[in-house]
Amino acid sequence: MPRLSYLFIRASLIYLVLGFTLGGLILANKSIPFAPFIWALLPAHIEFLILGWLTQLALGVAFWILPRFVGGTSRGDERWSWAAFTLINLGIALNIAAPYAGFIWLGLLARILQAAGVAAFAIGNWQRIYPLKISLPPRQ
Repeated sequence: MPRLSYLFIRASLIYLVLGFTLGGLILANKSIPFAPFIWALLPAHIEFLILGWLTQLALGVAFWILPRFVGGTSRGDERWSWAAFTLINLGIALNIAAPYAGFIWLGLLARILQAAGVAAFAIGNWQRIYPLKISLPPRQ
């Protein structure tokens, strides 16, 4: 398994544990109210499980299982996929910090970073799915 897939999947499992922990706290607070501020963790719970766990798990498995280029074990230019990993995790961190920082634009910046991360992954791995077809003019 490539190192990047390993990191994507490891990060997704960390987000799964964090998301389940927050969800458990919210659920426990629903039955026995012990802290009203717990409901403020609902957006973080959703962020951790959807973008942290599901998206990164899918991208990690996709990077691992997509076909390699012909003639070796090359996965192409991996810098795009490394940028995707960085941008998505930075976006998750900024989106979690946005309500507490007091900056309205921080949440928008976080979503832009996450979208750029997914786009970077698509750009970096598109050639592995649909290789360029260059047709040469017929010889005379």
